Amino acid sequence: MKKYALLVLLLAGLALVSCAELATILPELASAAGGGLTTEEIIAGLKEALVVGATNSSSTASRSDGFNLNSTIRIPFPQEAIQVKKTLEDAGLNNLVNQFETSLNRAAEEASKKALPIFKNAITSMTIDEAVKILRGSDYAATEYLKTKTTAALTAEFTPVVGNALKTVNVTRYWTPVVTAYNMARAVSGGSSSSKAIDPDLEAYVTGKALEGLFYLIGEEEKKIREDPAARVTELLQKVFGSAIRG
Repeated sequence: MKKYALLVLLLAGLALVSCAELATILPELASAAGGGLTTEEIIAGLKEALVVGATNSSSTASRSDGFNLNSTIRIPFPQEAIQVKKTLEDAGLNNLVNQFETSLNRAAEEASKKALPIFKNAITSMTIDEAVKILRGSDYAATEYLKTKTTAALTAEFTPVVGNALKTVNVTRYWTPVVTAYNMARAVSGGSSSSKAIDPDLEAYVTGKALEGLFYLIGEEEKKIREDPAARVTELLQKVFGSAIRG
């Protein structure tokens, strides 16, 4: 029971200490725990901290307006179709543009609900060697690890959800014919290098932007994990070891 309580406290500490520090203090933590905790168990604490970060990111992204009202990750009108947007606005159809952009972000929010199980699987299946590389890696080593391990699965899960979400919004039904007509007109006129053909695949566009935004949030969570509030962490660790001695 004492070992379990200590592990819980260590997990809380791991969520605050920087990953670089963790790589240095793993042996000391195991030793201070009186031999009751192995390095593997402490690394399990890192995994738990990453699960918390992934949970927070997925929750933020998937809530209503998680994308739509977050200026950092909000999905805009496709840049390559900016002339289409300008044409609509010039025609006084600003509401249509706003509705369209909102629909893109709603689709990303809905798709993000599928992310957490995929992140958890990648984290819990992490090997000791992979965990150590993350502990000793760059500021965004965990985020890069998750990108490598989950992008394919996330894309497969997100795409149909995004497609279904887009179909529920009337304005998106006009996207393909509008951009197809635009591309045809451009081809007939001989299109210039500054007037590129538009990719009508909204599913791919929103899925890509949704993943980009989600990994941005994951990176921000990792940044928090890697922060170094030295005095606070030291005090917390002293409390952990003091609790073990008193127990």
